[in-house]
Amino acid sequence: MEKIIDIIDSIAYEKGLKISDVENALKESLIKTAEKMQDDSLIYEAEIDRENKELKLAQKIEVVANDDIKLTGEARVEQNEWEKENGVEGKLINPENFLSVEEAKEIDSDLDIGDFLSYDLEFESMGRNAATILFSNLEYKLQRFTEDNLFNKYNDQVGDTISSVVTRVDSNDNTFIEIGEVKGILPRKNRIKGETFKVGDALRAVVKGVNIDKQHGLIVEVSRTSPKYLESLLALEVPELKDEKIIIEASARIPGSRAKIALSTIEANIDPIGAIVGVKGVRINSVSEQLNGENIDCIEYTPILEMFVARALSPAIVKSVKVEKGAGEKGKDKAIVTIAEDQKARAIGKVGLNIRLASMLTKCEIELNVLEGATTGSEEVTGNSGEQQPTKDVSELASLFK
Repeated sequence: MEKIIDIIDSIAYEKGLKISDVENALKESLIKTAEKMQDDSLIYEAEIDRENKELKLAQKIEVVANDDIKLTGEARVEQNEWEKENGVEGKLINPENFLSVEEAKEIDSDLDIGDFLSYDLEFESMGRNAATILFSNLEYKLQRFTEDNLFNKYNDQVGDTISSVVTRVDSNDNTFIEIGEVKGILPRKNRIKGETFKVGDALRAVVKGVNIDKQHGLIVEVSRTSPKYLESLLALEVPELKDEKIIIEASARIPGSRAKIALSTIEANIDPIGAIVGVKGVRINSVSEQLNGENIDCIEYTPILEMFVARALSPAIVKSVKVEKGAGEKGKDKAIVTIAEDQKARAIGKVGLNIRLASMLTKCEIELNVLEGATTGSEEVTGNSGEQQPTKDVSELASLFK
């Protein structure tokens, strides 16, 4: 048993576990082994004596009243739910787990009801298979501790960017990666359109979630389509973001095509849009290249929803915005945006990208009210208002790229 004690610290170090967790796993494994090799109706306890480098196993016996029913062998354990439902009596309690107070005082006069006695057991006397069972139980418990630690570690990193190496690409274009001590997957749906990867490629993505697979164990799901990935790439390029001098208040993406980010700052001497774009666009272009040429629009955030919607529809020039609280689908706010006829194409954008992104960014349903015959430069709004064109609900679209 001394050899087991000596390697506890080594196991904890190698597997990155707490020493206390390894000690508890060892004690639980020893008790489970004793139950299997001797009598599972008895109560055992295990103790680690670090000073003497000993692992002790003992039978635990409770002192009870002289007339306690537990001493007769007729007492039963309380029924579990299955036993209650099926009318099955609880298991009989082994009377060897108890000692009358009269007998206990013959051993030690200071003992009283509720106290416990311990009788040391020799692990070595349990047979040849005991060591094998002990190590099997210990290995299982340590594996569970390791998986729990890894799950918590990567679950805490959800939303953070990680670097990895591609290990395999399957027939469905799902990309499998290696992230430190665990496996990861970049599903095809989380990959930017037009991207391809091969074994050995370096891959950067944001952690989207952590799952337990029965066949493969712990799997970390990563994404390159999430707005969080765009934000993390910008933070690497723009020191002001990392220092929190500039804040990304909201972001929306149609991965590989276009994105919009809303920026704010409390620093009077900082231009948030200029800082993100960089000199001659060097900062934002660097991020765009990593996103397969995705165009990134920067707008200045405002808590005034009407102004926020108007800015989000840039480059279109908006004449007015009226917000109706909760009037949209699924209780969303609805913004009725009035624009001149010559701004309609800009507001909608190519294949509707601009208005969809504006809606995703502001979390607001946008309805265009186009003034026929009116132009942006008109001092007075003339002509009849044309058909109002609402956007479709984009909440499901936005959820794809979270």
